[in-house]
Amino acid sequence: MAISLIQKYNVPGPRYTSYPTVPYWEEDNFTSEKWKQTLLKSFQESNKTEGISLYIHLPFCESLCTFCGCHKRITKRHEVEEPYITAVLKEWDLYCQLFNETPIIKEIHLGGGTPTFFSTENLTRLINGILVKAKVALEHEFSFEGHPNNTTREHLQTLYDLGFRRVSFGVQDYSETVQKAIHRIQPFQNVAKVTYWAREIGYTSISHDLVFGLPFQGVENIVDTIEKTKSLSPDRLAFYSYAHVPWIKGNGQRGFNDEDVPKDDEKRKLYEIGKILLAKKGYHEIGMDHFAKKNDNMYTAFQEGKLHRNFMGYTASKTQVMVGLGASSISDSWYSFAQNEKSIEEYYTRLDNNEIPVCKGHILSQEDLIIRKHILNLMCQFTTSWDNEHLFFTELPEIVERLQEMAHDGLLILQNNAITVTEKGKPFVRNICMAFDLRLKRKAPKTQLFSMTV
Repeated sequence: MAISLIQKYNVPGPRYTSYPTVPYWEEDNFTSEKWKQTLLKSFQESNKTEGISLYIHLPFCESLCTFCGCHKRITKRHEVEEPYITAVLKEWDLYCQLFNETPIIKEIHLGGGTPTFFSTENLTRLINGILVKAKVALEHEFSFEGHPNNTTREHLQTLYDLGFRRVSFGVQDYSETVQKAIHRIQPFQNVAKVTYWAREIGYTSISHDLVFGLPFQGVENIVDTIEKTKSLSPDRLAFYSYAHVPWIKGNGQRGFNDEDVPKDDEKRKLYEIGKILLAKKGYHEIGMDHFAKKNDNMYTAFQEGKLHRNFMGYTASKTQVMVGLGASSISDSWYSFAQNEKSIEEYYTRLDNNEIPVCKGHILSQEDLIIRKHILNLMCQFTTSWDNEHLFFTELPEIVERLQEMAHDGLLILQNNAITVTEKGKPFVRNICMAFDLRLKRKAPKTQLFSMTV
């Protein structure tokens, strides 16, 4: 990749797991009642045809990983498990009271934090408590994030017996130097053990999460990590860009100095080399930062134009409703977003008062809904069009004009009321989406809110 392009386009920008992005939510126009109304509308429209998704945030970790940007609570006190599960199940009960029919669950994802911080008994109580008030879609996908250091065979077997068939293991990098810098000491043997266990038990999709741009990470580390990853043959991979945002996360990302973090063309070189190696080893690029073998359903979804993106990242199928349970979780009714209280104590207090514990959100305007579709198309399929009059909006000609320079740089093709991102342009898809982001254009941030795009 040309260094000049990196220098030109490597600017702060959103990752677009939603539109509008969280900093641009109109919180003054949001109320819990409006959220419930839009959720109920969307549920009635889509529950019987496609079901709903659940994201359950399990926030506890025994130690702090300094690369992590998630909402978490560091503790070794496992007595926190039981009251937290009780609270999540109460939140689910409040949603079930709101719905006017039995929810049909298509997806469940356990994220964190560290879901495998929880005992198998408490995970069983959680999932059974969810499912006793719901039906499960015929074609469903239950997945969870497993920490290789504390995921036991019992965890894997228990969750498999509860219907889980996909697991993602956080690897990041196998270099001891990098692992010490990010406070995530995790030998290859631990990852190999849980990967083999999952395969023996019968999981049909095993994923490894890798990160490029970590402190002290060099080309030799990327090559070694991908070679080791190939030896375990996961079905899919996430190859994320490390988001160095110490102004947001404070001391949690200050376990190393700024100069220890690869930047600009040095950082992008890590990705380009990794991408070439992954392609040689049978992994196909899916959307942004994701790779899959042909046997994985994410590859099939991408080929069939069914790939979807939401606050859980990329998923192989779309549901109009995604309910987020747990402290800090974000829900999506398609017409609105709502985020739960981030503080566990405040989350508990709201539930003690029999309130759905959302603290902020956004009701999408008609313009938001149209732009959201374009950004989803670009992020999931690298193309979008406005042949359909319902996908046209007033500022579109102005946006097309702004994209001319990217077209001149070979990042996209503009023709016949459509945009197609080129192979050269895929690393810059966030920049292309930013051209559509009218809220970002109308109110540029005065301070840096987002990580760098490249």
